[in-house]
Amino acid sequence: MRIQHDLVIIGGGPAGLAAAISARENGVEDVLVLEREKELGGILNQCIHNGFGLHTFQEELTGPEYAARYIEKAKALSIPYRLSTTVVDLEPSGDGVLVTSVSREEGLVQIQAKAAVLAMGCRERPRGALNIPGTRPAGIFSAGTAQRLVNMEGYLPGKRVVILGSGDIGLIMARRMTLEGAKVLCVAELMPYSGGLKRNIVQCLNDYGIPLKLSHTVVDIQGKERVTGVTIAAVDEKLKPIPGTEEHFDCDTLLLSVGLIPENELSRQVGVQLSPVTNGPKVNESLETNLPGVFACGNVLHVHDLVDYVSEEAVQAGRNAARYLLEGRSPEQKEIPLTVAGAVRYTVPCTLSPQRMEAETVVRFRVGRNLRDALVRVTADGKELLRRKRPVMAPGEMEQVKLKREWFTGQEKEIVVEALEAKEAQ
Repeated sequence: MRIQHDLVIIGGGPAGLAAAISARENGVEDVLVLEREKELGGILNQCIHNGFGLHTFQEELTGPEYAARYIEKAKALSIPYRLSTTVVDLEPSGDGVLVTSVSREEGLVQIQAKAAVLAMGCRERPRGALNIPGTRPAGIFSAGTAQRLVNMEGYLPGKRVVILGSGDIGLIMARRMTLEGAKVLCVAELMPYSGGLKRNIVQCLNDYGIPLKLSHTVVDIQGKERVTGVTIAAVDEKLKPIPGTEEHFDCDTLLLSVGLIPENELSRQVGVQLSPVTNGPKVNESLETNLPGVFACGNVLHVHDLVDYVSEEAVQAGRNAARYLLEGRSPEQKEIPLTVAGAVRYTVPCTLSPQRMEAETVVRFRVGRNLRDALVRVTADGKELLRRKRPVMAPGEMEQVKLKREWFTGQEKEIVVEALEAKEAQ
C-alpha cells in the first residue's frame, strides 16, 4: 500500500510529539506520527521518577506525566499516529522522502512525504562495545533495561548490585534499586568525572551513601550461570587499569550505564551527513539536515540531559518544517560554519545562515572536561560577539548560548564557540 502525507514524523516520544504539535500549530494540517512501540511517549513511560518539566511547565512532573501533557495535546489537535509501526526504510524520492513502514495490522506501507522530522531518540551502548573481560553469565543488564523491568514489569533484577558508568540512568537506577530493597555496592566511572547531572549525584548517590569511584572500571566478571562478583580497578590517564588497585565485590547483578547512541541507522541509510562527535545528523540553524525537507531533533540529533530541552528543540524543528512546507525552500544562502575551541566538543547547529535564521538562534554544546571559573566566548572572524562567565561546566550538562541575527552580516567566514577556564584565557 502506498499513501501520501505532507509531513511524516518518525518517533512518537517527547521530540516527535512536540514537533508534530508545533507543525500543526504553524499551519501544517497533514501530519502523521509513526511510533514503533505500542504507546506514545517514548522512554518517558518508564521514567517514573520526578524532575521533568521544570523549564517547560514550571512544575515538577514524572516522566509519564510529562509525556501525557503532549499526548493529550496531540490528541486534542487530532494529529493522526500509528503505533507498533516500525520504519524499515527511508530514501529520497521526488521532492521529498519515501518512508517504508511495517506493522502487524497493515503490513508494508510506503508513505510519500514532502518533508520528514527524524525523532527516533537514542539507545544504550551495549556491553559488546566495552570489551569487558570475564564470563557472560546472567545478571548483566543495561541500566535502561533494568529501569523498565523494575518500573513497568515489577521485576527486581538483583539484590546486590554494582553499576558501571555514571550516566543519568545509572545514577537514577542506583536510587531506584535501593528503594526496592537491593544493595548498591558502588558506581564505577571510567572517566575522572561523572557523566550525569550534579543533582543526580547528590540525590541518587550521596543521599543514600552509595560510593562513586571515578577513574575506575570493571576488569573482571565472575560467575558461571549467574554473576557472583565483579572486580574493579583504578585506571591511569590513558584509561588503562593500574595493577594492584583491584577491588572485588560479591554481587549478583551488574548494571551498565555507559552512554547513549543516537538511533541513526535510517539517517545514514538515506544519506544524512552525521557528526563523528555526536553520532547525530549535522544540521543548520533550522535543524535541517543536508537533505532538503529532512529535519532532526531530540536525542537522535544529540543526547540531551533534560527532556525540556528536547521539547524546546522539537518545537523549533516542527516550526521550521512547517515553514519549509508552506513557503518552500528558501534560496541557497551562504552557510557559516560553527567551529569549536577550548573544551567545547561540538555545537548544534553546525552551520547557520543569517538570512534564514530567526531573530535569535539557540546553539547547544557540551564540554569535554570539567571547568571551574569558566569563560564561554563566541567570536566571528576574530570579533567577539558574546562573553559569559560560568562558575562550573561539566561534560554531563548541556550548555547553550543565544546568537542574535543582528550580529551578523552574512559575510563571516567562521563562528567559533569556545569554553575555557579564566586562567587559560589570560
